[in-house]
Amino acid sequence: MIDKKNITGIILAGGKSSRMGTDKGFLKLNGKLFIEYIIAAMKPLVSQIMIVSNNPEYDVFKLKRVEDEIKDSGPLAGIYSGLHHSETEYNLVLSCDIPLIKTSVLEKLIEANDEVSGIIQIVSDNRQMPLIALYKKTCEATFYKLLQNDERRLHVAINQCKVKNVILNSEFEIFTENINTPEELENIVNEDKY
Repeated sequence: MIDKKNITGIILAGGKSSRMGTDKGFLKLNGKLFIEYIIAAMKPLVSQIMIVSNNPEYDVFKLKRVEDEIKDSGPLAGIYSGLHHSETEYNLVLSCDIPLIKTSVLEKLIEANDEVSGIIQIVSDNRQMPLIALYKKTCEATFYKLLQNDERRLHVAINQCKVKNVILNSEFEIFTENINTPEELENIVNEDKY
């Protein structure tokens, strides 16, 4: 298992949230902000947490906040910005729209670490989830080169690195659910899944 002092937590909170109509990190579930759930799940596993966002409202959490190095370039630029500012070899990257995430799911990524993989990502319900993943700092150079060539698609960048998948059992799939619309938020509240 990697020592937590060698892992930085990176939360991507820079999305446009066009489908939700508001900054998803500040949405509430059961009286708690989405980003607070993410921070709580990550905290036991990392030495520090950084938020990638251009929104200064995130400074209220007293965590390091970095802005996108390359503006309006989606999650690929967000991950690159986090890796660029990270001082550790390993980086646990999460988007801010998965409020049900649990530390036990993230531990599976760290336990799956090996010498060769640059990215270890969750696969949940047959979907690859590069925004619930462990990234080595070495991915930074690859991502930068792609961004310089106007490549914005995250899956293209992922395919340039050695990737390992951690496939979740069905009982864990609920913890990786993305909340992108008001309807999806209403569904998890009504189903009392948290």
